[in-house]
Formats: sequence, C-alpha cells, structure tokens
Amino acid sequence: MFSVSECFSESYAEARSKFCSAAATAGGAIRSWLNPKARGPNGETLFLDTARFGSADATEMLVLIAGTHGVEGHCGSGAQISWLRSGGPAKLPKGTGALLIHALNPYGFAWSRRVTEDNVDLNRNFVDHDKGYPANTGYLAIADAVLPQTWDDASKAEAERVFDAYAQKHGAFGLQGAISGGQYTHPDGIFFGGTAPTWSNRTVRSIAREELSQARRVGIIDFHTGLGPFGHGELICAVSPAAKSFARAKAWYGDEMTSPEGGTSTSAVVVGVMTDAFSQELPDAQVTPVALEYGTYTVPEVLGAVRADNWLHHRGDVGSALGRDIKADIKERFFPSGDKWREMVWTRADQTIGWALKGLQSR
Repeated sequence: MFSVSECFSESYAEARSKFCSAAATAGGAIRSWLNPKARGPNGETLFLDTARFGSADATEMLVLIAGTHGVEGHCGSGAQISWLRSGGPAKLPKGTGALLIHALNPYGFAWSRRVTEDNVDLNRNFVDHDKGYPANTGYLAIADAVLPQTWDDASKAEAERVFDAYAQKHGAFGLQGAISGGQYTHPDGIFFGGTAPTWSNRTVRSIAREELSQARRVGIIDFHTGLGPFGHGELICAVSPAAKSFARAKAWYGDEMTSPEGGTSTSAVVVGVMTDAFSQELPDAQVTPVALEYGTYTVPEVLGAVRADNWLHHRGDVGSALGRDIKADIKERFFPSGDKWREMVWTRADQTIGWALKGLQSR
C-alpha cells in the first residue's frame, strides 16, 4: 500500500524529486529538458521531465501530462506519482507503453502561476501563429477591469461593477468566455495566447515526435484544476464533436465525457489547446485526447485569484505581504489543502486511466 497524500507535493522542487524517484524505482526511462528562458523563485534551474515505460516500438501509448497550467501541476504530479507508486507501469497491457510528461510548464509550477515565463496560457498557444488570431471582442470590453492599476477594495469593486454589467448583457457564461476563452491583444492580460510558440510548445512537440513515432494509438490525459464541483474530475474533450477523435473518446468514456463546443462542459470554448500538438505531430496515429479537470472553488474565486496573480507580476511586488497573500491564495484555489481532495483526485485518475487503457486495446 502507499499513501496517496504523500504523492502530492507543496512545491515544484518537491514534486520533481518525488516524480524522478518514483519513475526510476518503477523502471522508467527518464529524460529531462532544461528551460533556458526561466528560473525559479530562488534562481533555481527548471526542467520538464518525462518517464517512459514499455517497449520502444509499443503501438499503443498512454500519455499522462502534468503542469500545462503551471500551478495546476500539483494535481497532475500527484496523480502521476500515485500511478507510479501503485504499480501502474507493471500493470500495462502487453504491447502498451506509457509516457509521463511532468511539469510541462515548469516556470508556472515553480512560481504558482498558470502561465509560462512569457505570460502565455499554454492552452491558448497552440494556434497557427502565421495566420490571423481569433478575435475576442468581449475581452476588449473588460480588459482594463481585468488588470487594474492598483489592487485594493476600490479597484476590485469597480471590476465587479464592470463584470456584472457585462454578465447582465451577455450572461454569466458569456462573461466566463470573454475572460477565459483566450485573447491575443493584451500581452499583460490573462489567458493570453502569445505571439509565437513558447518553449513548452516547441518542447512538447519534440517529445511527441521522439517518444511516440512508433505509436498507432495514443490516449492522452491532461490534468487540470479550477473548474467544477469540489474534487469532481470532469472529462473534457476539446475537439470538435464532428471529429473522429471525439467519437473515439465518447466510446472510451461514455456519458462521463463533456464537450465545450457541445455545450455540456464547465469550460468555455477555447482554441489552441496543447493536446492539438499530438495529432499534428503524429499524423499516422489515432490520437484520443481528454482533459481531466478537477473542481476546486467557485469560478469567481478562481478567476479572482488568476487576476490578482497577474496584477502582482505586472504591477505589484511579489515579495511584499500582499504578494505573499496573493501567492498563497492562487495555490489554494488550484490545489486545495487537505487529504480529502487529493484522495478524490487519485480515485478519479485511477478510474480514468483504466478506461483509457481499455480504450487503447479496442479496435
């Protein structure tokens, strides 16, 4: 037996140490990629690590991804380490391998941020940057409220007034879409998709080509937090409902799976999601991606924490008392304290991994 709670970590450094140790103990082939553009809060180097299990020519591959959104890596890392310590690699079906990608966005993980060192939301960055970017007129209308000059009661009250007015006109979900759907006009804003592929974008594409070139069926679970009821893991398929990969995901996960485009998900419709890279880099494989999104706190509380952190890094002082409070709050909003939530994470992850492995064996 193993302790689920001890598989989770309070910092990026602790998570990395636990992950590499657990992967080595389980017999994984570990590789590490240094992020040359970023350092941690104490000047430490930051790495994306992978662990591969199974034969090099495995035709079915399970891919578990942690830390696409930085601070959410506490959850994904804990799920990955739980799988490793529970004997997951030894239980893989014959001919099936697994690739674990740990801290895809190590900067965000280390600094308790959703974004990369470029202030980019990775799940908005995987667009074709040589073409025009999707417009988000809603964000333009509320951008000044999203990032005020100061962070105090007056500025927060004014932001609430702006958001309430927008919601009255467009609905609560319309407001959520305007804020979180992704934008490409305000580099200092939130949910910014960037103007070029980030280091994490380029690196995960290289990993896909190098580690999965022999695979013919790839099942991806990308771990996220911040939407939905506390501790519930929502299976979100962000591809078009008309896509073949959507039909496969539906066959694997059934009614448990939701769709932003289909209007059944807690997530707004977004473009440029990270898992798109795998189907683009592996054109000969059947790629079936889902995000496993765990609920934490209410949407206003979570978005408030994201806004506060964004203000802090652009206009505040990270080392101040206010800065420390903001950092503690965003970590809690995406990684709730206590054993109950962590145990719920692993229970759902274990179930979902089982479904994915069964799906990979189907024809």
